[in-house]
Amino acid sequence: MPAYHSIFLQDQDVRIIGNIAILPLRTRTRGPAYTLPSLPPSTAAIDVDPDSESYDALDEVLSLFRANTFFRNFEIKGPADRLLIYGILFISECLGKIRIGMGSREAEKALTNTALEQFAIPGDASFPLNQAFEAPRDRQDAEMLRQYLSQVRQELAARLLQRVYSGGNTPSKWWLSFTKRKFMGKSL
Repeated sequence: MPAYHSIFLQDQDVRIIGNIAILPLRTRTRGPAYTLPSLPPSTAAIDVDPDSESYDALDEVLSLFRANTFFRNFEIKGPADRLLIYGILFISECLGKIRIGMGSREAEKALTNTALEQFAIPGDASFPLNQAFEAPRDRQDAEMLRQYLSQVRQELAARLLQRVYSGGNTPSKWWLSFTKRKFMGKSL
């Protein structure tokens, strides 16, 4: 059975830096991404319909994380798949920071720190997937990519917390069961 790919592969007129798509996001976090409209009040942030105009790449990353985590191989079909891969690897890193007895406030601090800490981008020697990702053309593109990935990391951390702690102040054991799994055998 093949892995699940991004539905944003067919999007045209998307800016690409290196070979990562800079897709619009539904976010309040400052950054270079175009901002999508907010969700209607009747829609839960966990259950966004893929046909909605507010559905973004991060909703897709969160919904495909569990299924794609089981795959050791992933055929990259375009720039949106690279963002999907990066998001899945970041979620794996975040889940590794959450412990079973950790309260939601502690987890929020840990994931916020993880999202804001210094990280490698494609082209850096410490980036784990340099063979599948191209480096940005110049310094300006590299800074733009770093800002975009920082925005993605912050928003993913916030949305992941909503899902992991949807039942109250204790983390979902179901989500934490994925902490030891490594997508493609890699980690950020």
